[in-house]
Amino acid sequence: MKIKFCGAAQEVTGSSHLLTLENGFKILLDCGLFQGDVDNLEELNSTWFFDPKEIDLLILSHAHIDHCGRIPKLVKDGFRGNIFSTHATRDLASIMLMDTAHIQERDAQFHNEKMLAKLRTNKNYKGKLEERVPIYNSQDVVNALKLFVGMSYDQLIEISPGIHLLFTDAGHILGSASVNLRIKHGGDDLRLAFSGDIGRPNRPILSDPHPMLPSDIVLTESTYGDRLHIEKPAEKNRFLDIINQTCIQQKGKVIIPAFSLGRTQEIVYILDQLEHEMRLPNIPVYVDSPLAVNATDIFRTHPECFDYDLHQYILKDPDPFGFNTLHYITDVNESKKLNTSNDPCIIISAAGMVNAGRIKHHVFNNISNPNNTILFVGYCSPNTPGGILRSGATSIKMFNEIMKVNAKIEIMDSFSAHGDQKEMLDFLANQINTSQRMFLVHGDADTQIIYKDKLKHEGFKNIEIPALGEEVNL
Repeated sequence: MKIKFCGAAQEVTGSSHLLTLENGFKILLDCGLFQGDVDNLEELNSTWFFDPKEIDLLILSHAHIDHCGRIPKLVKDGFRGNIFSTHATRDLASIMLMDTAHIQERDAQFHNEKMLAKLRTNKNYKGKLEERVPIYNSQDVVNALKLFVGMSYDQLIEISPGIHLLFTDAGHILGSASVNLRIKHGGDDLRLAFSGDIGRPNRPILSDPHPMLPSDIVLTESTYGDRLHIEKPAEKNRFLDIINQTCIQQKGKVIIPAFSLGRTQEIVYILDQLEHEMRLPNIPVYVDSPLAVNATDIFRTHPECFDYDLHQYILKDPDPFGFNTLHYITDVNESKKLNTSNDPCIIISAAGMVNAGRIKHHVFNNISNPNNTILFVGYCSPNTPGGILRSGATSIKMFNEIMKVNAKIEIMDSFSAHGDQKEMLDFLANQINTSQRMFLVHGDADTQIIYKDKLKHEGFKNIEIPALGEEVNL
């Protein structure tokens, strides 16, 4: 029996781990897209560490693109097995994957048209015209969605002879799950647990992370294994102070780069609470992201993922994602109007790292005004525009222009959906007496070294940091 680490090995994207049983049966845990500042990004996303036709089934932890983003390509390249996920993950994956396909199609079209224009304007151009082709398209997404099998939390189901699966709530995003496998192995069961991404306790909307079943083999994320979050989850009063300072005192805008899935809904819910408490200033709030609008609709249909506090809140306010001054924007012309408006407002838009989407235009048009605030509510890769701004840059290049950073840059990592070092250790505490081998995935190499030492100090043994493409015998 073997595990091959095909992504998120000493890095934080491209989650994918291949389990090969003694009889040759192959189980893939996640099939994520590599993103950000990764060497050989295009090659990693277009090739495999295995033959997709040989994979018997896929188990998906949650719907973030770095965990599900290559599923349509897997199907395009020959995979025909079932894809097991929670019901909410299946619904979210449908919009996330379709959005990713559309982005790839648009990017390829823009690149090809640009190359053709270069040929037309410069007939002496000797460069090679390489047509860009998306790694998958919308039809590939449709084909992949037909293979999904939805499951509820905490139900042990035999998904193949001798292989049982149970999802526990990871508390990371809507529908996120840790994977608990029980595999017949001679006269005994092999117990394997894969954390997926571990959420934080006491966050709004979602239930707290549930511990995995005690297991022999543990694959666990390590994103924030070297640090503690300073702030409590979603610190509402500080958020309100930033809004009042910018929008009321300075008559400016609060621009919030936020991922469409999870982070946007948390922010909207907190604003809804502030409005319900009559503390939110009477200013317009815009969610400017078609994907976020669709994701919010899916949130409304999955109350089984909500925590107790939200269920109680719904008794007073039936729609926790809507209030009088909130406007959801899908039309691009409506989005453009926000760029020329000088009225105080809050704009929530994707992408969270300011490296794509409408948020790039909002930041570009507002970054030089000292009355405005750019509020970061999540992790940004260092070399993305978001990462550069978070690091304290005084200028930034956007759309081929050098822009002075006069707007105030605020950071609220209390919105982070990833558990910190202590929260992850608490989550893993019930594995100390059973874990025979532990593999750290989904984290930067330097972070994993620090986290490994901490785990050893807590009593865990046989902790390994696999490399990309490494195969380990169990």
